[in-house]
Amino acid sequence: MANLLTNKRSERFLLNVFPPVLLIVLSLLAWEVTTVVSGLHPLVLPSPGRVMEAGWATRALLGEAIATTMGETFAGLGIALALSIALAAALDLSPFLRRALYPLMVASQTVQILAIAPLLIIWFGFGLLPKVMIVVLVCFFPLAVSTADGLKSTDPNLIEMLRSLGASRGQIWRIVRFPAALPSFFSGLRVAVTYSVVGATIAEWVGGTAGLGLYMLRSKNALATDQVFVAILITTILSIGLFALVALIERLTLPWYFTPQRAQQWDKAGGSED
Repeated sequence: MANLLTNKRSERFLLNVFPPVLLIVLSLLAWEVTTVVSGLHPLVLPSPGRVMEAGWATRALLGEAIATTMGETFAGLGIALALSIALAAALDLSPFLRRALYPLMVASQTVQILAIAPLLIIWFGFGLLPKVMIVVLVCFFPLAVSTADGLKSTDPNLIEMLRSLGASRGQIWRIVRFPAALPSFFSGLRVAVTYSVVGATIAEWVGGTAGLGLYMLRSKNALATDQVFVAILITTILSIGLFALVALIERLTLPWYFTPQRAQQWDKAGGSED
């Protein structure tokens, strides 16, 4: 039985990992072939090999840039997590606040970050604070909305059962509502972490003294297209890495949500729709 479960897990792992890995390999091959066949100048489209060489040649600068960007990312993401959970709880406990603030939260997303970033730089200077604030603004909305929606989707029968047993409002929120909202919370967190690195990079691009954004800006000004590609690839890898880390934490935190039976039910449901 244990061997059967292990084989099923290995098979599922291969089914999940093999397609994206294959697509990445094919994309790199297509990129390499395009650079050779088209005859484009490396200034326009450098080959993957040339990009790797540029990354290795500037590895010292890249190390400092990555450390700076990730520091801003984690600081902003941590603040966004605390604020979003607090606001989602307030929206859940107060229908008035939900009706008052929810539309404003949605409306705030119509304002472009590129329009806000220069103002934050003007108001707060070129230090760490404006970069962290931009990351917070980028991550806050998906976290708050997904958590609030998850709290609202709690099974009302469970709430009524706890009320009949004499549970207080705080106990109901802690025992039922918050655990029920965790899948939605992690969905929002996966979205937020992919935006967080991009938000930090944009902030550095607009007015930074270090980081991947500044590395990219200086490479662009020097017409070093291969280094621009290096920055793009590293930003992508960092975002994917954070996404995978959140997915791992989610599976460890919610083992009851990722059972083989549930996965089979979803697979059958997807197959029936096809």
